[in-house]
Amino acid sequence: MKIKETIEKGKNILNKHHFDDSLIIVKELLCHILNENKQYLVIHMEEEIKEELYQKFMNDIEEIIHGKPLQYITNKQEFMGLEFYVDERVLIPQPDTEVLVENVLDICSKIKKEIKILDLCTGSGAIAISLSKVLNENNIKNHIVASDISEKALNVAKKNNKRHNTNVAFEQSDLFENIKEKDFDIIVSNPPYIKEHIIKTLSRQVQCEPKIALSGGEDGLYFYKKIIDKAYEHIGSEGYLCLEIGYDQRKEVLELFKEYKQYKDIKVDKDLSNNDRCIISKILL
Repeated sequence: MKIKETIEKGKNILNKHHFDDSLIIVKELLCHILNENKQYLVIHMEEEIKEELYQKFMNDIEEIIHGKPLQYITNKQEFMGLEFYVDERVLIPQPDTEVLVENVLDICSKIKKEIKILDLCTGSGAIAISLSKVLNENNIKNHIVASDISEKALNVAKKNNKRHNTNVAFEQSDLFENIKEKDFDIIVSNPPYIKEHIIKTLSRQVQCEPKIALSGGEDGLYFYKKIIDKAYEHIGSEGYLCLEIGYDQRKEVLELFKEYKQYKDIKVDKDLSNNDRCIISKILL
């Protein structure tokens, strides 16, 4: 089977199953299997694919049809211009979360000392490692701790830390349970925030991701309540709490902040789709 025929066959199969980005998926998958870039595909369209590679391609297409995300097959996801290793142990980092990282970096640019950051529910480590990478490249001293309740997720995050030559420290912890430090400048988190009953209505691809990284309890607010209740105890005065939120959670999460006098100057920022995406609050003790 030639490369061009393989691409066409894979695209047609995905189109029958209503994949909007079938050609992109097929080309990325084929590049992964051939261990080549997209330019190679263009130049070698008439080249024959080895039978075993063709069979692997078709098997992977079948898995994608049944809901397996492409990223779990290629073990790759780009975030903040960096390539992260991902698999079934972690949530796949999404571009919307980049606005959260950019807000944290903006805060960092105003801090005139070594910056201490805690990333809760780190998953693949995308937030913490991206922050470390940018701060290091700009010669800004930083101490970043990333925590997760899942040992499996932390193993993925450590792999990404090594891949990007960053210096993030990791702690297995149920939120603040094992966090001993008390004077972080910034606490950042993209916690699980999907309502429990909503998960089963999501795409098969999302449902393949670890439930522990999706479910925010019955009301979607379980982790926000826990984090907001304790965060100010681990942040120095005039530090910041930065949280990603679901597109429809602005009002509910803001109400949680208002229950505590320590949170001031609260602002909401939007993602590229103009959806509410993160809440930033200053801490005044």
